[in-house]
Amino acid sequence: MVKHQPLQVYEKQLFVSFVTGIYGCRWKRYQRSQEDSSRWECTWFIILCSSFLLVLFWAYFWLVAQNDFNEFNWSVYNRSGAWSDETIPILAPTTVGFSYITFLMILALFHISLGQQLNLYWVHKIGVLATLFTTISGVVSVDDIWGDEWDILLVSLQSTAPFLHIGALATVTAISWLVAGYVVRRDRSNFQVTVLVIYFIILLAVYLAPLTFSCPCIMDRHTLRPRPDIIGRRGAPMMAPENTIVSFNRALQNGASSLEADVTISVDGVPFLMRDRTLRRTTDVGKVFPARQFEDASLFNWTEIHSLNAGQWFLKSDPYWTVETLTARDRLRIGNQTVCSLVDMLRLAARANGSALLNIRRPPPEHPRHRSWFMDTLWAVQKAGISPKRVRTVTWTPDTDRGRVRGLPQSANEKLSLEEIRQRGITSLTLHYSKASHTDIQEYLAHNVSVTMSAVNAPWLYSVLWCSGVSSVSSDAPQVLRKVPYPIWLMSRSAYRFIWLTSDLVSIALVIGIFCFQNYHMIRWKMSGMQNYNPEQIVLSAVANRTDRDLKVMKEKLIFSELNNGLSSTEDISLFPENGYAIYSHGGLGD
Repeated sequence: MVKHQPLQVYEKQLFVSFVTGIYGCRWKRYQRSQEDSSRWECTWFIILCSSFLLVLFWAYFWLVAQNDFNEFNWSVYNRSGAWSDETIPILAPTTVGFSYITFLMILALFHISLGQQLNLYWVHKIGVLATLFTTISGVVSVDDIWGDEWDILLVSLQSTAPFLHIGALATVTAISWLVAGYVVRRDRSNFQVTVLVIYFIILLAVYLAPLTFSCPCIMDRHTLRPRPDIIGRRGAPMMAPENTIVSFNRALQNGASSLEADVTISVDGVPFLMRDRTLRRTTDVGKVFPARQFEDASLFNWTEIHSLNAGQWFLKSDPYWTVETLTARDRLRIGNQTVCSLVDMLRLAARANGSALLNIRRPPPEHPRHRSWFMDTLWAVQKAGISPKRVRTVTWTPDTDRGRVRGLPQSANEKLSLEEIRQRGITSLTLHYSKASHTDIQEYLAHNVSVTMSAVNAPWLYSVLWCSGVSSVSSDAPQVLRKVPYPIWLMSRSAYRFIWLTSDLVSIALVIGIFCFQNYHMIRWKMSGMQNYNPEQIVLSAVANRTDRDLKVMKEKLIFSELNNGLSSTEDISLFPENGYAIYSHGGLGD
């Protein structure tokens, strides 16, 4: 006698099919399983989670590192000797990889929430490993080429930490649904207890994370200092070739109150503006003096330097993707630019009633002006007719030579103690934004030491330094910072404390509610005879709600289907509607 299982009505589950089909290529119902995932698939899930966290870190790094993209390209240029935008080959695969891994991660979490067995398709396994190894190689390469840039991660947290905390809080609260479902749907085991303990430790860490935050913009509004002055670093190099008259003009037109330039001394004693050691990147020296293109820029005389074109490279390489925004008149003017002398730049600053910050590079030992470079600089200041008090110098020289530039305010480009500042007679510091903390800046300001932060191009960074109290920032993008009339966000300590505690309390209430809800429904399911939670089984059991007449019709269809398929005449068929089973009794043949 053969017993058939209770008739079941299989309703279409498009969402489950979509999730399992894309994640594991299991599109059909019979291909899916609600059994526990194998250790192998659990290992792949851990690899997927690790890849997601690494790619998330990598994407966040490049998001905040946009402030220094030009510095990255310059670092690569100094190694390779060829100028190009090296961020594009990194950003494109990073965006694709992050989107792909995030999508797989969402599908995996849906598998867990729906009680489906994890079974990552082999094509996705290859994709996950490719993304993981590509990201690791990228991290190693950046650490080698641009290792100092990792500091921007800590700096960025001064601006993003409160918002990342809210995002992390929402994430761990949502994950409580999966953790609760995993813990309550099975018999207790040591592994489940471990998962539960780890989850609550992470949850507690997220709740208390704001205690470690140091955000300058969490402050009372009345203590906010005046808006920092903007210094055009090499002019406005995103709008015109760096260290040219057009670039400096654009900087002044976009709100810069001061100009910063890199000064090199020519072989005949004329200070001119050049960032690189050679003239290859920003001039046509390879065309005019091909045999000398790798020589130090200071070994050319001023006549030779002034004959070079300093604008065509900008139009051809388009380093900031801004050439298309230029008018035909602007392109013509930029294409005719020559190397700018220090005198011309200082005269422009004087006419605009601005000031200047000079990064002076001492000539090499074989240079004829090796010992008299400071006199050449003073001569240029006097010839330009600008007040020496409005010219600050940052000399790339030993301390023994620093005092030779008499009559000009001195600035240091390194972090110094207050005692060292007094001994050297330095009136201000010009530091990279990552070299001084909020506490350091406050200490300098308390002792009347002016602080200028350099390489500030992003509005979020400008806002953080504004809240920190810096007096000025040096920027490649004055046209961007001029659009920041107030810090991006500013919040009192009491307001943030209220948001922090309220969000934590809401999260605690939700987590407790989720665990109680999951436990309550699990008790009901177990009392109804379901030992393991299975969303698909619950849907299929809905047939019990159908009428007796519907059941009878379906059972009759099953019986006649068996008859049509060749049921033997010696077989008796009995139908018991009261328990829903069709029983076949076999006669004859020695049973």
